[in-house]
Amino acid sequence: TYNIGASQPSCCLHLRKRRGSMYLEEETDKKSEVISCIFSLKEEVGALAKALRLFEDKGINLMHIESRPSRMNKDQYEFFISVDSTCSQALDEVIDGLRTQISGHVHELSRNKQKDTVCFLLLLSLFVLSGQTIPRVEYTEDERATWGIVFKELKTLYPTHACREHNRVFPLLEKYCGYRQDNIPQLEDVSRFLQSCTGFRLRPVAGLLSSRDFLAGLAFRVFHSTQYIRHVLRVQSQDICHELLGHVPLFADPSFAQFSQEIGLASLGAPDEYIEKLATVYWFTVEFGLCKQGSEIKAYGAGLLSSFGELKYCLTDKPKVLPFDPDKTSFQKYPITEYQPVYFVAESFEDAKEKVRKFAATIPRPFSVRYNPYTQSIEVLDNTQQLRNLADSINSELGKLCEAMRKLE
Repeated sequence: TYNIGASQPSCCLHLRKRRGSMYLEEETDKKSEVISCIFSLKEEVGALAKALRLFEDKGINLMHIESRPSRMNKDQYEFFISVDSTCSQALDEVIDGLRTQISGHVHELSRNKQKDTVCFLLLLSLFVLSGQTIPRVEYTEDERATWGIVFKELKTLYPTHACREHNRVFPLLEKYCGYRQDNIPQLEDVSRFLQSCTGFRLRPVAGLLSSRDFLAGLAFRVFHSTQYIRHVLRVQSQDICHELLGHVPLFADPSFAQFSQEIGLASLGAPDEYIEKLATVYWFTVEFGLCKQGSEIKAYGAGLLSSFGELKYCLTDKPKVLPFDPDKTSFQKYPITEYQPVYFVAESFEDAKEKVRKFAATIPRPFSVRYNPYTQSIEVLDNTQQLRNLADSINSELGKLCEAMRKLE
């Protein structure tokens, strides 16, 4: 499970280059450094066994391995592996062996320049976005009973406590995604629904993600989701109830989806101290945010919308309520095992989005990025051609806007 907003190490990546091969060195703290690389093999009997034997012969212990069918070559599989940095010299020899003995292709990933942070995140996210179907989960009778109780209690609170965007989408989830008191929806069905609404998709995770990795997913409109369900009913947990009842409805709203992505985009290439600030902003918005709607204050944070206890509590006069300001919000301390003593209220999603953009502009990085929805990729705006392409795109969209406005007059 991930725990965004809690005390987690931010990853720091560096380039190491030896004898023509490049790989990634990921530093999570001073005591633990990890090297990662991606290689591809032809789909044939024994290919992976031969590759793993190369690592074994050099005494390299794989700390992590993940595979997927290649999106570039249908007859190949790609493997993402991580090893301890003390194996860097031996890894060079394994890379040579992959290329010469097995005809494997090793992706050359640069991490020396600051802008290459985005190049790595792009490739890693493309690896994550494999297009594979999310496995279906058979939940037990007890788990379905737990879901049913949480679902029933929250649904009675939503009309009076949840923001209008959440209440607008929720009936659609009931109609198209199997949201019912007696049924726990499957992530694959929900992910397809989100893609049709805003381009967001779900990616199941079974392990803890760093704040940097989690926020990077949002930049690509990817939300990393758990699939397990809480076993202690009254204890709030970042489980499937939290994901499906709290997060998913808002990710189906275009304005909120773009707001969430703005936080993710701001994280790409950001220094570690700013990742911590962005994670805090995420905590007080996407997780525990309140917003003004008319003369009332409503909840839009997933941590509130998935906890019937805190959903009631947050709109009372017990907690302290402050206006959302990323510069100040990013320094606010918070507990992770009890109700929040402080909440931040956004004027609207649009207002919050603009404030996050201004906050992102203060992050020291020598480049800007934009998300290309057509290719589902991140473009680094660091040359004149990229700027021309962006200008052409904006000009085209403005033309469509003017034409539509004329037809409405």
